[in-house]
Amino acid sequence: MAKKVPGKNLHYQNITISGLICTGTSTLAAFLKEKLGWEHKNLGQLTREFAAQNNIPLELAASQSDEFERKKDLYLCKSSLECGKEQIIEGWLSGFMAENIKDVLKVLLVCSDESVRIDRLVNRDNITVEEAKNQIKTREKESLQKWSSLYQTADFWNPKFYDIVIDTYSHSREETLDAVLRKLGYFDWLESQVKHD
Repeated sequence: MAKKVPGKNLHYQNITISGLICTGTSTLAAFLKEKLGWEHKNLGQLTREFAAQNNIPLELAASQSDEFERKKDLYLCKSSLECGKEQIIEGWLSGFMAENIKDVLKVLLVCSDESVRIDRLVNRDNITVEEAKNQIKTREKESLQKWSSLYQTADFWNPKFYDIVIDTYSHSREETLDAVLRKLGYFDWLESQVKHD
């Protein structure tokens, strides 16, 4: 892993990466962690931490009330993004939840070709095309219903909530990483380091 790049020298001090299944969020998070040396957390990890801190058995955490969900989201936003620096938070709704938090680069990954997402899931999980189609449809439908009820909106991936939106169908992994690093101000920082050496 690279030496940690200080967030205070960049345009943003934290990053959220949002996107649906197999749009490339985990890949981008791993690349950013490697390049920046920042801590990477996903919403599942934050949910487990929150459940542990509130003495909620993990097997019951997913079935908790809307109040639990709202408290968990508040924990994510307040504790992880406002109090912490140099973090990469990955999750379907991480950018939506970070809407009013200062110094957070909100990245949305989309994939305009559904068949590419299906192919990625087939290869990642070693399942059939039909299983991948069903898994994507079911998980996304159930999640959207739950979140729409909880937040009284279904507009979670509207580009207006994000600082940068990248289509991973038309952008390679490297191009996606490069676009985020540019938006972050990484290359300006890198150039300033070379001038000082």
